[in-house]
Amino acid sequence: MFVAVSVPETPTEEVDAAPRTRRRIRPGALVPYLYILPGVFFLVMWTYSPLVQTFSLSFYDWNLLPTSPKTFVGIDNYTEVVQLPELQTAIVNTVVYIAAFLVFSLVLPIVIALVSRQVQGRARTIYQALIFVPFLITPVATSAVWRWLFAEQGALPTVLAHLGIDMPNVFRDPSIAIWAVIVIVGWQMLGFGVLVVAAGFAGISPDYAQAASLDGAGFARITRKITMPLLSPTIVFLALMTILLAAQWTYPIIDLLTQGGPSNSTTNIYYLLYQFGFQNFDAGISSAAGVIFFLGFGLIALLFLELQDRLSFYDN
Repeated sequence: MFVAVSVPETPTEEVDAAPRTRRRIRPGALVPYLYILPGVFFLVMWTYSPLVQTFSLSFYDWNLLPTSPKTFVGIDNYTEVVQLPELQTAIVNTVVYIAAFLVFSLVLPIVIALVSRQVQGRARTIYQALIFVPFLITPVATSAVWRWLFAEQGALPTVLAHLGIDMPNVFRDPSIAIWAVIVIVGWQMLGFGVLVVAAGFAGISPDYAQAASLDGAGFARITRKITMPLLSPTIVFLALMTILLAAQWTYPIIDLLTQGGPSNSTTNIYYLLYQFGFQNFDAGISSAAGVIFFLGFGLIALLFLELQDRLSFYDN
């Protein structure tokens, strides 16, 4: 015999009306964010705030004087900038700098790092340290030394004169001044490239090369098929840094030795911004050019980040 027992149903309204527990933020959960707060503050103050101000000034005509009013001109500054012949010269020179510095920051460091791997013991550290030393020298000291070496009565012209070779003043010759700047800056960049490439080599396990050598592979084949693919993330990083920072690295040397001359043969986009802003006192033109360069280099960076997975081979 079965007895039916009826169970009263709970109204839906009562379930929905049940009080919900609220999540409370514990005071200790905010502590990690306090550690990054100073970094975020300085990032906003020194990077994002000037960037916003530059974009705003690019639409005004202003001579940097606090007592002078700003005149809104719209996109006239951008139209004037792209038509300046100085901009075209600076862009061409910047491309030349980047192409030349890829040799000093990428090709030569790989060769030097491969050679230094054959050096064993403490001698390898000393060898790499001697190459890295020029990167630690300040641009002012570097410019003073190279100006003395390349001067008309300097060390190099004097030595070459005894050999019957007449050396012109390289910093006043439009055809070779840019190559003098490339040699000086490339000499300093070489140490940075060697340091980064050596760090990339240190992250590659030697087991791959040993296994390949047991199978009969030689040094050239191991380098081409194993070492270089595993070094590809470092190569991509150095290439991106060279493209983005080549003009910035050359700025102090240009300012101290050639001032962009002779006949704008050594100027680049960074020095052109300095001339527009602090020699011609035209904040609008300088800001417009800065925004254009920022967008251009930003696009290059995005392209590298997009292609990084295709160009890089990681040891998983």
